[in-house]
Amino acid sequence: MRVAVFGAGAWGTALAVHVARRHAVMLQARDPGLIGEIRRHRRNSRYLPGIELASGISASASIDETCDWLRQGDPGLAVVGTSVAGLRPVLGQLQVLLPQSVGLVWLCKGIELDTSLLPHQIAAQALGGHAHAVLSGPSFAQEVATGLPVALTVASRVDWLRRLAQQAFHHDAARIYRSDDVIGVELGGALKNVIAIAAGICDGLRLGDNARAALVTRGLAEIARLGVAMGARSSTFTGLTGLGDLLLT
Repeated sequence: MRVAVFGAGAWGTALAVHVARRHAVMLQARDPGLIGEIRRHRRNSRYLPGIELASGISASASIDETCDWLRQGDPGLAVVGTSVAGLRPVLGQLQVLLPQSVGLVWLCKGIELDTSLLPHQIAAQALGGHAHAVLSGPSFAQEVATGLPVALTVASRVDWLRRLAQQAFHHDAARIYRSDDVIGVELGGALKNVIAIAAGICDGLRLGDNARAALVTRGLAEIARLGVAMGARSSTFTGLTGLGDLLLT
């Protein structure tokens, strides 16, 4: 399998390191200087210091070149490692450059600032008929890059893409679970940050461990109620992309 990762931030680079243990990987970034460092020194010192990138990870500053490479694989998987703010423009480019046989997975967590849309709603506007999925869960990039255990969820309404993503990521120390609850997975990843900030405020005000525990517990209950109202399943919020991601953050 060929896997192209668009975006060489900490999480995109860490996932590329993990995937490269079993599959061919190309890492794409806009900054030619960063790509030069990856090619010459097998390092991404800006975003993932201390991690050596395997020689099997190719690198390019060109989306066109990366898509050309990906189209030669069967199967091929495109992974978008940008922030939510960068998701729409990248998906718009990939929609033109990649055939619909290539599945697309994004890693970002959040809500688009100007539209209040979740990533899958952005994709519905930007991708047309391309199959798409989200990979989410409790995952510090540095730990994944060093090969420590991690469990994640890939969510999509398209079964073949869920299975393809699991094939790409489910190996070595990573366990990947499949879900079709895209709304629940994305809401858990976005809204846990609100509770994490509030927990920090509790600590700053010295309100104690009791208050923090109450805040996290009742905050998760509110997230679940909102998710159900938006069409998600309540059970998703007790899983990796709800409780798990909230605990880690």
